[in-house]
Amino acid sequence: MTAPVLDSSPAPAAVVLCGLGTAEADTIVSNSEVGGRLGVPADWITSRTGITQRICASAGTSTADLAVRAAAAALESAGKRDADVVIVATATPDHRMPATAPAVAARLGLTGIAAFDIAAACTGLLYALQVAHGFIACAAAQRALVIAVDRLSHLTDPEDPVTAPLFGDGAAALVVRRGHADEPGALGGVLLGADGRYADTLVVPHGKFMRMQGQKVFQHAVTRMSQAAEQAAAAAGWSVRDVDRFVPHQANARITAAVGRRLGFDGSRVLENISLLGNTSAASIPFALAHAARGGALHPGHRVLLAAFGAGLTWGATTLTWPDVPCVTDRPDPSHRLEAAR
Repeated sequence: MTAPVLDSSPAPAAVVLCGLGTAEADTIVSNSEVGGRLGVPADWITSRTGITQRICASAGTSTADLAVRAAAAALESAGKRDADVVIVATATPDHRMPATAPAVAARLGLTGIAAFDIAAACTGLLYALQVAHGFIACAAAQRALVIAVDRLSHLTDPEDPVTAPLFGDGAAALVVRRGHADEPGALGGVLLGADGRYADTLVVPHGKFMRMQGQKVFQHAVTRMSQAAEQAAAAAGWSVRDVDRFVPHQANARITAAVGRRLGFDGSRVLENISLLGNTSAASIPFALAHAARGGALHPGHRVLLAAFGAGLTWGATTLTWPDVPCVTDRPDPSHRLEAAR
């Protein structure tokens, strides 16, 4: 009998989270201000969305400005101010051309390395992490800086009752490095999907404001995030009972609740912070992670399941065991922070 041939090749490199930073926009917009424009009570908005206020970027703040602030915070968190590739996930680049990432990298002092944008709307963070994994797995990079940033409030019709209450602005960044799959912070497989047949359910026509078919988006978001989360957990060898914290894209509190129910999570295991930020698109998951870590709801060793859904339609999910990583937040100075409604 012939002895089996053993594969002596090294195990595939894992992507390990080693830095997390966020940057909040500088304007607080209350439900009273939004409701006044729409002719609805502030508590009506809260009851339908879970949002009491949202953070929005002032007219003089660019996507790159937010991205640089979040990236600098993430590099500080990682304790090392370098990276081999910069990936910016955004649906709101500052220019149609060039991409936002090279300018962001230059402002961080990271010139001469690969820097580019990807567009997957609210699923952008997970798409970018998968791209970062490809760089690291093929040894093209040891460390990647992944930035999720959007200014969707500037694409929102202030008179549209469907979208005006929802969207805020902000940026979040992750530093990931080459490591081992059994390390805290190692990401599991990133499950991604898309279905362009339904692209018109959430779209920004050229030169126009965002348009959304709310009920269809709700149905697809609940179905796709639930399915992706189940598949990502199974790929990690986890059951729902093994998950300590579930972090969905913060799209709408009703969507979050529906996905949690479908997956069988009680409320204490679902991380949510949409109330004070609004829907910050691709940045919403790391905002929720940072908020929970600072507030004591997320601890090293927790098994975490992430899931997102966005325009395209796109969706994705992944897993990780939460590492002992500091979360650095760049907030505007309260003395300079603007408030739209007094």
